Amino acid sequence: MKQINPEPIKNILSQSPLNVSQLKDEIDKIAAGHGIQAAYNVLMRIQVVLGLRKPTLAIYDHTGHIIGGGQKYGFTIAHALQDMFDITLILNKKITLQDILEWYHLDLSACKIKIIPIPFFEALDPVHLDPARVSRRVANPFHIISKESGNYDFFINNSMNEKVCPLSNLSALIVHFPERRPKDYFYADQYTYVIYNSKYTAHWIEQKWKFSPHKHIYPPVDMEAGTDEKKPEKENIILSVARFESGGSKKQLELVRTFVKLNRRYPELFKQWQLVLVGGSPDENDYLKTIKAVIQKSGAGNIQLKVNIPGDELKALYKKSAIFWHLCGLGQTDPALVEHFGMTIVEAMQNRLVPIVFDGGGQREIVEHEESGFRVTSTAELMTFTLKLIREPDLRKKLGANACERSKKFTRDVFEKNVRDFFSTELQKYRSI
Repeated sequence: MKQINPEPIKNILSQSPLNVSQLKDEIDKIAAGHGIQAAYNVLMRIQVVLGLRKPTLAIYDHTGHIIGGGQKYGFTIAHALQDMFDITLILNKKITLQDILEWYHLDLSACKIKIIPIPFFEALDPVHLDPARVSRRVANPFHIISKESGNYDFFINNSMNEKVCPLSNLSALIVHFPERRPKDYFYADQYTYVIYNSKYTAHWIEQKWKFSPHKHIYPPVDMEAGTDEKKPEKENIILSVARFESGGSKKQLELVRTFVKLNRRYPELFKQWQLVLVGGSPDENDYLKTIKAVIQKSGAGNIQLKVNIPGDELKALYKKSAIFWHLCGLGQTDPALVEHFGMTIVEAMQNRLVPIVFDGGGQREIVEHEESGFRVTSTAELMTFTLKLIREPDLRKKLGANACERSKKFTRDVFEKNVRDFFSTELQKYRSI
């Protein structure tokens, strides 16, 4: 929404007693010149300025019903701000506050949920509301969300859905990666602020959307071992944690083949080690079937697949594993298929695993090469640095400690502080019309 010059309203509000007739005339002028929504926004802001109610904030996510790191980003914003705002979570599919508590360990009991189904997608796909399926050949199905955004003081679009036009006084678009180029129903440049999760994402916003985003806030990662817990002894486990994407973008197949090579070249050394691949997957997944077939054909008895395991089991694996592998981005030419940040990498580092990751995307912002882990550009380099860590346990221990220290930059506490600092400043400006 175009910002209205606040000075005439400010002058009226400073009068005592308040001149209601003059205020009404000014609101009528705004409605005539800028539309009903603009006038309504001014009235909402006046209510907050006069202390008549708590400011409202809506967080929208068209993927909120699917468990994931991007979704966790938005719900953690809600957790950070629920004492400051009257918060409504706008979703298209039904979930509950209890679901959010179980999925992310976030108590959002001070928030409300509003479910707004989008008819266009109801018959099209029961799970995925893909904005890429919307073109000018149809009316914008996300218009219903745009209209709803005008009912709040602040509106946050967490799902980088550029087809939602913000109508609130202040708005923020959270971008985990700019997946589509500007074309049909593009409103990303209409938001007050565009917040990005990594410098890698910021670069591609500038390349694809042709404007610079405004605020950088790294994602929240909270897989730290408790400070009072006795640190468990590390076992000879190489761990990988990533979704088993149907297209293979997380590169688990390459990890398996690399480990099989290491088994064959260094049998005495690697019979003491195992590779554990953890990730989520739908019931039918041809890529996962291929991985299972390669493992079976190799005859490797020291490779484990753990699919859709509970969080407690994953935490236990992080605690006892020693090395972390992540090759997302290897051999990719599409920047969208390179890791935009890498939350599981940070989770591993919080538990003193030494990460060996692909040298690209957001992973460059997490792992300092040879200081808190290693960055590689090939499976050959992955093998080299893995052998180095296995043969030098003191180096493994040192880099594990460095990785844990480095991971403190990306904790949930740091994230929530950055979110509160940013939005409290904006709220302070909003209250001083």
